[in-house]
Amino acid sequence: IAQVEVKPRTQVVGAFDGSDTDDWTGFRLQTREGHQFTPTFPDGRPMVWDPAAHGGQVPRTEVSAGMAHIVETYDLLRFYADPPYWESEIDAWAETYGEKVVIRWETYRLTQMHAAALRLHTDVTKADTAFAHDGDAQVAVMIRNARKLARPGMRYVLGKPSQTQKIDGVISSI
Repeated sequence: IAQVEVKPRTQVVGAFDGSDTDDWTGFRLQTREGHQFTPTFPDGRPMVWDPAAHGGQVPRTEVSAGMAHIVETYDLLRFYADPPYWESEIDAWAETYGEKVVIRWETYRLTQMHAAALRLHTDVTKADTAFAHDGDAQVAVMIRNARKLARPGMRYVLGKPSQTQKIDGVISSI
């Protein structure tokens, strides 16, 4: 995996999958050229939070500081945020950064999530793909954890094999 420096003011789209006390919370960004990455704070810390490392609850103020840093650093064109447990923060981000930038995107919607998962799978596996990624080791573990769970209509959702095998980085990658 080649290290790609994503320079300030690069146009990106982003996604957010949040939790409160159990699953992980994190951001993923992608450039127009197809390079996907986990953004970091200026000190290099990745914008991913395990609630167990923060006294059992994701530090919401730090997550919002991460969002502010993303907007200050990059040209954020669209940002898809999964609202459960984060409705107030997402509303505040939409008010601050724009309703056309911050989009509430519920990942529990079967048809939409299945289509988005298929698109990422296609982008990753097609011949001569432009898709690239940062090699985030934690996201790689979460990708390996993800399992297809069959649903009606020849669709599937992604699930985790056990409560301790997280997949949150996959969801924000999709």
